[in-house]
Amino acid sequence: MLIHPDRLFPADPDTRKLARSLYQHIVEMPIISPHGHTQASWFAHNLPFPDPAKLFVQPDHYVYRMLYSQGISMDDLEIGKPEIENPRGVWKIFANNYWLFRGTPTAMWLDYEFQELFGLSEPLSEKTADLYFDTIAEKLSTPAFLPRALYERFRMEVLATTDSPLDSLADHKALRNSGWKGRVIPAFRPDTVVDPDFAGFAERVAQLGTQTHENTETWIGYLNALRLSRARFRSLGATATDHGHPTALTADLNPSEAAALYEKVRTGKSSPADNELFRAQMLTEMAGMSVEDGLVMQIHPGSVRNHNRSVYERYGRDAGADIPQAVNYVNALRPLLDRYGNERRLTLILFTLDETTYSRELAPLAGHYPCLRLGPPWWFNDSPEGMMRFREQATETAGFYNTVGFNDDTRAFLSIPARHDVARRTDCSFLARMVVEHRLREDEAYEVARDLTYTLVKKAYKL
Repeated sequence: MLIHPDRLFPADPDTRKLARSLYQHIVEMPIISPHGHTQASWFAHNLPFPDPAKLFVQPDHYVYRMLYSQGISMDDLEIGKPEIENPRGVWKIFANNYWLFRGTPTAMWLDYEFQELFGLSEPLSEKTADLYFDTIAEKLSTPAFLPRALYERFRMEVLATTDSPLDSLADHKALRNSGWKGRVIPAFRPDTVVDPDFAGFAERVAQLGTQTHENTETWIGYLNALRLSRARFRSLGATATDHGHPTALTADLNPSEAAALYEKVRTGKSSPADNELFRAQMLTEMAGMSVEDGLVMQIHPGSVRNHNRSVYERYGRDAGADIPQAVNYVNALRPLLDRYGNERRLTLILFTLDETTYSRELAPLAGHYPCLRLGPPWWFNDSPEGMMRFREQATETAGFYNTVGFNDDTRAFLSIPARHDVARRTDCSFLARMVVEHRLREDEAYEVARDLTYTLVKKAYKL
């Protein structure tokens, strides 16, 4: 076997036995994936995935950033190409270097997929590269591995994509009209039209105006256009927005100040400080809109995106060169919280890449403000150790019920059950340890395990 049935459970036999029992209590529960980057087109068209390289290597920056860090060319991996010309060659590069992933969550996720989905039991290596490629390619050509069939096999209850306000959402509309019972919904990600540092920002804002029939040359027209865009997402089932700002800074300018600032950024006359202030203002504006329309608001700050300039210029955004940075939440969020922090109609889910903020800032904030909830460990912290550190540092102050369960935040569709399995096992290990240390009753642990797996995410994201 590639993966052990007791993986991630405690070494102590009694604690491991209880963790295993808790896990069996929740392992068959449906998967709710409220935030991720899979594509609605996969389910709308329901076509076979092309080949193993296109499925496992090209869309997964966890994979190719590791290979790139060891000097492997992204050109050789055919990153950024619409179609892979030599999929077996790309796969062999991946297989020959699979040992690089030892000890990482990526290896744990991939081994789960290889064993549980494709029945492979020998480790991936140069020796087994062709066996893996041929086995996976053959199964991908069968009806059981079509996107909709996999969605059902994974026991998925809902899957949220992440979409620009400028997206037509045609694939989501097609899904709505297809008669298929799977629930795939959009999430509103407005970064391209609220962040002046995005290339083509002014053109995108003008396009938003055309799309919504609003005059986005004015501040009021711009805000109306965003409200209409949000309403369009809601009509197709969206329950949440997502904001990937560089920092968590918020602002609460008066209308005339905000209008003047908008004019500067729209016409390209703004400074870097103006751009940061505008992003800060837009977080507060979006919180107000969430109070109006009920969309849950997620903030994912703290990533220095596209850190490698040459990679960005050659391969574009999201090519594996994003790096975490320190984030301030206490002071940065205060303008927004002064205005909406006590608003029970707002649900604001905070994420971080800066683990030093768990016990110092995030848990105390979520443990006080009615609108705040803590998102699960994200991105670089989406690992067994990262999840355990989160539980250890956040639970004593925020409890379990100011958190929102797990979301996978992945572009790699086949990794979704693997990622949820890691989260479920880690949570069960943490709960078992609390019971053995007499900090939690056993009956409470079973209830909390179910809540962390299913109830909290469903409630927080209004699903």
